[in-house]
Formats: sequence, C-alpha cells, structure tokens
Amino acid sequence: MPGGVDYGQFGGSLPAIASLNASYSTTVSLPSPHYLMVPPGEKKVISDVRRTFCLFVTFDLLFISLLWIIELNIQNSIWQSLELEVVKYSFQSSFFDIFVSVNDQAIIIGPKVLLALFRFLCLQLGYAALRLRHWWVIAITTLVTSSFLVVKVILSNLLSQNAFGYVLPITSFVVAWLETWFLDFKVLSIEAGDERAYLAAVNAASERAPMIYPRAVSEGQFYSPPESLAGSEEDLDEEGLGRRAVSPQEKALVRQGKEAMAVVEQILAQEENWKFEKNNDVGDSVYTLEIPFHGKTFILKAFMQCPAELVYQEVILQPEKMAQWNKTVSGCQILQRVDDNTLVSYDISSGAAGGVVSARDFVNVRRVERKQDCYVSAGMATDHDAKPPHSRYVRGENGPGGFVVLKSNSNPSVCTFIWVLNTDLKGRLPRYLIHQSLAATMFEFMAHLRQRIRDLRSTR
Repeated sequence: MPGGVDYGQFGGSLPAIASLNASYSTTVSLPSPHYLMVPPGEKKVISDVRRTFCLFVTFDLLFISLLWIIELNIQNSIWQSLELEVVKYSFQSSFFDIFVSVNDQAIIIGPKVLLALFRFLCLQLGYAALRLRHWWVIAITTLVTSSFLVVKVILSNLLSQNAFGYVLPITSFVVAWLETWFLDFKVLSIEAGDERAYLAAVNAASERAPMIYPRAVSEGQFYSPPESLAGSEEDLDEEGLGRRAVSPQEKALVRQGKEAMAVVEQILAQEENWKFEKNNDVGDSVYTLEIPFHGKTFILKAFMQCPAELVYQEVILQPEKMAQWNKTVSGCQILQRVDDNTLVSYDISSGAAGGVVSARDFVNVRRVERKQDCYVSAGMATDHDAKPPHSRYVRGENGPGGFVVLKSNSNPSVCTFIWVLNTDLKGRLPRYLIHQSLAATMFEFMAHLRQRIRDLRSTR
C-alpha cells in the first residue's frame, strides 16, 4: 500500500468509536414516510405559493382602489368627484378608465381602479379558478397595463393636477411587473419543482426503487466486532461487547438516525435525477436534488486518490478531530454515544461568503454503517440537553444528509467520496447567497481533505 500503511489492519486499531461500524444491515430499510413519500391524497389543490400570489393580486385591486378614493377627496366631495371622473369622464383628466374600442371612439380602461379590476379578474380566473401553469395570462395583463400607462402619461394632463398624477401610474406599473416576476420566478418554478418531487415520491412509494447498494455481505469482508443487525433493538450477547439504546430518548435518537440513513440511501439511488450545478478544476462536482419536506439538497461527488479506509477514518470515525484540518469547521464535540451505530455531535461551522454568513452551530444525530462496498455516515438535526441554543451562535438545522465513501472494486488505492448536504442556516439570508456559499464550502472542504490525506501519507 502507498506510504507503507496496512489498511487491512484499520479495524483492529480504531479507537472506541470503532464499534460504530460493527453492524451492517442485512434487510432493506424502507425510508420513513415522513421524509420521502408524499401520499397522493395529501397533495394540495392550490399550492401555498400560488395562494400567496392570488392574495397579492387582491391586494393590488384594494390598494389602487384606496388610492383612487383618497384622490377623490382631495379637492371636492367624493360624490362630486365621482360625477366628474365617471359620469363626465375625460381621458385627459380622469383616473377612472376603461379600454374598449367603440367605432372610432377610444374609451380607455386603465390602471386607476378599472385597470386594476381588469388585472384582478384575469389573474384570479386564470391562476385561481382554472389553475393555469403558463405565463400567457400574466403576459397579457402586464402588456395591457404597461401600454395604457405609457399612453396615459403622454397624452393626459394628470401630472399637472396633483401628486396622485405621479403616484397612481407609477404604483400601477410597479405592481403589475411585481406580479409578473412573482408568478414567473416563484409560483411556476416552485410548483414545477414540487411536482417533480411529488412524482418521484409516488414512484418510490409504489415501486420501492432498489437501494444503490446490496445489503447481504459475507462475514469475511470487514473487520467485525460482535455482529448485530442494523435496526435491531434486541439485547446483544451477555458479554457486554455491544452497546444499545435503553431509554426512550436514546431510542428516539436511534430512530432519527435510521430515518436519515434511509433518506440518504434513496438520494444515492436517484443519481440519474441529480441536477448538475458546478464543478471545480480538480473534477469535483456539485449536484442538487429536491427532496419532499426538506427542499434543495446539495450533493458533492469527488474522486480520491487514496484507499476508502483512510477517508473513512478521517471523516467518519473521527469527527471530533476534523477541526484540526478542516477550516470550514471550528469545532466538533461528541455529546453522547447512543449505541454501536449512533452518536450525537455538536458542530460549529466557520463563517462563509467572506464573513457575510456568520458561524453557525448544529446539534446532529449521526448513524454510521459499513455496507458491502461503502462506508456511510448519515445524520440530521436533533435536540440535546447538553447543548441548548446559545446567543453566541445562530443555531442551524440540518436535514437528512451525510458522508459516503465508495470503494473501488478494481483498484483498492482509489475511492469515491460523496457528501450529501441539506441545511437551513436560519437567520435572514438570501436563498441565492446560501446556495452559492454551500457549493463553495463543499469545494473548500475537499481541498482541506486532500491536503489532510497528503499530510498523513508524508508522515508514514
């Protein structure tokens, strides 16, 4: 082996935490329905983001109407103003407009109340009643609004009357384009992503797509302390060589770890659905995948020029030492060892994005398993009495994720490393900034990991 290290002896030389990988599953673990499967009967008729859009369209009508009513009361009584603007309508001086072509006379329907009403009726009919998933309705309303406003401002004398001559046209123009932006970049895009996630969940629930890794392994493939089935809560042998969850709190932590493991396995099984985001100069790639109830998950895939056992040792088995070489982490502490496969850790991340994203702390439950050709550490956020939220840090929350180290069947000196990251950094941060920061952080982590591997080899 490179550097004279006998990796076949890793198992016997690991510290006490080595018992974490003593168990491997011989049965297929099905993902928790609370995380991956969305029952078809629970799918909403109108999504939350579409309902918000319809509420904003209603606000548009009410707001423009309120401004118009205020304008009516500036110089005369409301009834006198209504007579002047509606009964004795004048395109040059009235804020009450209708756009209809009658023979050779052009009567304009416009933004000041009736144009807002036009937008309201078209958009509510199209996106609330008919639930359209296309932009053509909003395109028509925005085109009519913008065209009318340009004509109105050029030909009328409203700008010389009072401040509302400026306020109403500008407000109508801005609100119309805000509606267009919200529908195109929020409603339609989010609903499309939710639909893809829903169909993937339904397919996973109905077909039970096979896990990416077979579970049955021979006893001679790994170093194995006393064998136990992953997921079993039965007593281990009487010699006390194993550790298992005893209290209700410990059993709850074990269940969380199993749920995270099932989600990670399903993410790996859907590699063909990963969406490529970016890569770096050394060939590391970042992908994303939308997960029901958890949103966008980032996936780093990297090729390592070292045995899988070495990465397993540094990244999975010794998380508390990661802060010594990983500059994206400023601290890690093991709070509790729950059973042979489960532990609770407290992690503190370094700042990111040039200090724009401040340091966060996390409390995670982690489950570690060794399978036929890979090592997996999966985890998610949890609560622990030893580390309540502290005012010094913003408490982040991790969704299901973890590390996977894949062995190479043809060359034991290389491996593939996968990092699945689903996190909510909390705080008031723009989503695009968080996403850019996460991808950059994953690449930085790989640079530190490769440097750590080089340092270890140079000292052996």
